[in-house]
Amino acid sequence: MCLITFAYQQHDDYPLLLAANRDEFYARPTRALDYWPDQPSLLAGKDLQAGGTWMGVIARGPNTGRFAALTNIRQLPAPDIKAPSRGELVTKVLLTAQSIPECLKAIELRGHQYQGFNLVAGDASGIWYLSNRVPGVRALDPGVYSLSNGTLDEPWPKTTLAHQQLKDFMAEPSSVRDLALLLSSRSRAPDEALPRTGIALDWERALSAQWIDIPEYGTRAQTGFLVTAQGEAQLYEQTLLPGPGTPLPAGQQFRLPGFW
Repeated sequence: MCLITFAYQQHDDYPLLLAANRDEFYARPTRALDYWPDQPSLLAGKDLQAGGTWMGVIARGPNTGRFAALTNIRQLPAPDIKAPSRGELVTKVLLTAQSIPECLKAIELRGHQYQGFNLVAGDASGIWYLSNRVPGVRALDPGVYSLSNGTLDEPWPKTTLAHQQLKDFMAEPSSVRDLALLLSSRSRAPDEALPRTGIALDWERALSAQWIDIPEYGTRAQTGFLVTAQGEAQLYEQTLLPGPGTPLPAGQQFRLPGFW
């Protein structure tokens, strides 16, 4: 993922609302949201190049109700191409027999091996945040949170907008599909508001929009995830074909009763 916004215990009918965009090179092979044949409890998209994922949930078995999502941290110097894929962190959290805090603490100990990441994971007992750019595993209080390719507390223009978009959605909740498509602004931030991550200015400008649409790289998937007060989860993903913003005819939607 490159942009996530979520509301935790901020709505009487929805203890969790989450919207996210995944931006990636169009040439990187990807499998759309579905159950994994070799891990039938895991519902997630899959990066077919490295084998990990950017977001997933456990919909069956002992860890039912667990979810995790990842964003990369954009920071020069150039990344170490020998570093392990950050996408494996999501599956580690989802598939382990450890509690989420225990697993995140174990990941923190070897976090230096990875390129920069943010990892959000939760279940019915709480939500936690870990980054290898700030110390400690953080238990999140109820609230609205947004993050992109900086750390959780960095207010980038696209995350500030996402914060407000989710609050507006909570005022008049609609479908999980509408939640998935929430982060669709193509507006770019003015130069004076851009984060300074070390990349070229033209790239910084292009990546400041929520919806990325540039040659060879762009928004590849949009995801909506909600949990109702009755404990049912709904997960929706709109997958975009390689090329600038070409959607598949219909998104994938899953209803998960007894999730929380």
